[in-house]
Amino acid sequence: MLTLRIVSPERIVFSGEVDSVMVPGAVGPFEILNNHAPIISTLVEGKVAYTVKGVKTELQIVGGFVEVKKNNVDLCVEI
Repeated sequence: MLTLRIVSPERIVFSGEVDSVMVPGAVGPFEILNNHAPIISTLVEGKVAYTVKGVKTELQIVGGFVEVKKNNVDLCVEI
């Protein structure tokens, strides 16, 4: 299980446990699953998709950053 936190300059968009996260990385989209290697990456315009108990939610972003460390996924995004 991953802990996802999505923040924008205006508010906390989401905070909770998820099964997976798909993000629009600078060199292409990539999926983050349980026990993903630590990474910091820039994000480009596109959709962030996360799945909670089989239910997929999508969020359109303009850009931002993602950090993955010890099953914690932190996204700082511009919406």
